Amino acid sequence: MAETILDYLERYGELTLWDFPLNDVDGLILCQLSYLKFDGLVPNVKEIAKSVTLRQIAEHTDYENLYGDTRYEKDNRALFEGVLNSRRFGNMKLNCYINIIEKEWETQFSAITMLLEDGTAFVAFRGTDETIVGWKEDFNMAFLSPVPGQTYSAKYLNVVTTRLHGSFYVGGHSKGGNLAIYSAMNCAPRVQERIQRIYSMDGPGFRPEVLEECGYSNIADKVVKLVPVSSLVGMLFEWDTRYRVIQSKVPGLAQHNPYTWLVKDGHFQEKDEIRNSRMVLDVAINEWLLKLDETQIKEFVNALFQVLEASQADDLITFTSDWRKSMNGMIVALKETDEHTKEMVKTIVKALFESYGNHVKDEVNVGINHVGTRVKSAKHISKT
Repeated sequence: MAETILDYLERYGELTLWDFPLNDVDGLILCQLSYLKFDGLVPNVKEIAKSVTLRQIAEHTDYENLYGDTRYEKDNRALFEGVLNSRRFGNMKLNCYINIIEKEWETQFSAITMLLEDGTAFVAFRGTDETIVGWKEDFNMAFLSPVPGQTYSAKYLNVVTTRLHGSFYVGGHSKGGNLAIYSAMNCAPRVQERIQRIYSMDGPGFRPEVLEECGYSNIADKVVKLVPVSSLVGMLFEWDTRYRVIQSKVPGLAQHNPYTWLVKDGHFQEKDEIRNSRMVLDVAINEWLLKLDETQIKEFVNALFQVLEASQADDLITFTSDWRKSMNGMIVALKETDEHTKEMVKTIVKALFESYGNHVKDEVNVGINHVGTRVKSAKHISKT
């Protein structure tokens, strides 16, 4: 039977961190907790307040607000209850919560600090979900640095670690993984020395010049980068060959969801490499993007997401599942796109569909390959 992080909590929850030291599965569990809505339940980072226990949160009158994201309510509820009722994490405390939303800058930044019973701490940055807006932020973070969220992450890490003693972990899923690495690269040296491990769970990488400017080599040995078999966002500008590939119980883009990652005998089930077809596309995308300057990158990201949004799908899972409807919206949106951008947009769209079975994939490829012709026809009609 395929097991997930929820099954892991049931099986290993009675083991303390002294019995079974914190591992990568624990890291994903704590990263995923940062998605819960702790507003009003955990002291804000601007306060100097006593940390709260999980039991205090569970007994709070606003407890149900934790599960504000209704799409993942069932899994998030099971996660919190599993952590609460475990010996492993049941006694940990939470503090220094922050949640900033700046619509003007298309930025959402959130983080929380968890104090573990073994005396260490885990600083977790919230990531994005499968919404198209969320994935646009992932792309922007990989291509354009620094973005406001990255600047916030380094400041946050410097602030909270003045209140901590000893070593700590830092991590996040999706956008949160990028923030974890960025904050670790750019925090004060005295803080950097105390970092025990840095988790990036399918988070986008960085352009090579950013890694060099920020001194990635100083933290490289502490980074644990995990991606699922069909990773797209996690392989954006991923240059470190030490990333590890995790098996998932679902195909395609749905693998971005941490609740689908497979666990066996207390550890993730791993594969040797990303799928070959996806790897070829990832390399092609990264090499092409490296040739663009910042202005061209902005234009490309805007063009790509204009196409995705034209499908009228709210998230990329819906986009790929209802591909015929998505294709119709794309054709119109691509009319004003230059040829080079159009080709790369088509390449990425193929990547989004590539794991949905050969029959569907072949039909999609035919449709995309005819987009250029159909766009030209649409232009001709509009002129007559």
